[in-house]
Amino acid sequence: MALAALPFLLSLFQVVQLTVFMIFCLLALSLDLIWGFGGILSFGQAAFFGVGGYAYGVIGINSGRTALAVVAAVVAAALLAALLGYFTFYGRVGAMYFAVITLTVTLILHQVMGSTADPRYAVGAARLGGYNGMTNIPSLALELPGRPSIVLEPVPLFYAVGATLLLIVALCRALVRSSFGRVLRAIREDERRTELLGYDIRWRKLLTFVISGGIAGLAGGLFAGWGNFVNPQVFSLSQSALVVIWVMVGGRGTLYGAVAGTLVVQFLTNYLGAASVTYTTVLLGVALVLIVLLFPRGLVPSLGLAARRLALGLAQAPPAEDSGPA
Repeated sequence: MALAALPFLLSLFQVVQLTVFMIFCLLALSLDLIWGFGGILSFGQAAFFGVGGYAYGVIGINSGRTALAVVAAVVAAALLAALLGYFTFYGRVGAMYFAVITLTVTLILHQVMGSTADPRYAVGAARLGGYNGMTNIPSLALELPGRPSIVLEPVPLFYAVGATLLLIVALCRALVRSSFGRVLRAIREDERRTELLGYDIRWRKLLTFVISGGIAGLAGGLFAGWGNFVNPQVFSLSQSALVVIWVMVGGRGTLYGAVAGTLVVQFLTNYLGAASVTYTTVLLGVALVLIVLLFPRGLVPSLGLAARRLALGLAQAPPAEDSGPA
């Protein structure tokens, strides 16, 4: 497939760059699952991403086992999502207040982790580092029983992250196409009516939020293992907003849109930065506004609709008449 051939067509730097873009795609998928299909806007995906990154760092540094660190990243983020979701969903918190609460939790984590510069703030051998960040995080490695660990070099890491992304997309598609997913979409359209039909929407929203948090934590763990570093910037307001932008640009409620939106925005950001364009942020903002105005439903749904209309038009076009001599 095309993904497998990319390392042979790109430079090593581009392979490394595309690897982190795919990690960001996982983060965008986590939001698309809860927002696109559940109708619940969460600004907490950056919090789960950061918690996953720090959990990976703490377990990886203290145990030296990166597979265990990845599991810890998923579990830590999922537990935070479960705790937050339980009190909000079972407390009947409104959608707007839920968005504010998740954003507040993210910013609190940003402030708390930023104040851990003192060497006393450490978990075992892992120093949190404050705004300087946690360093010396072990790289992702292939760990087989009875054999020494094999650190994943850029190309094998690219394949590992790519395979993980494809697997998560497939699992999310299976989830949203199941009976659970159909009820989830009904909740998105009308919570009250879904409840009147006899469905308990609270545990379904909670479970979706926990799965979403776990995916974001997985992305955070992979990010920490990719860069050997994580700092409180992962909890920033800009990171929280960026995840929403990725999904909006690609088109929410499609899964593929989250992936496409992330790649488009990140490639555009890198292109403008590499070109040393003056007022890069302003130009990027203008470009994103134009994309949203031209494709209000997102790139993937809009382009898909245009392709279907074109195919329908070609199928209904009358055949050309033979104008040759009788």
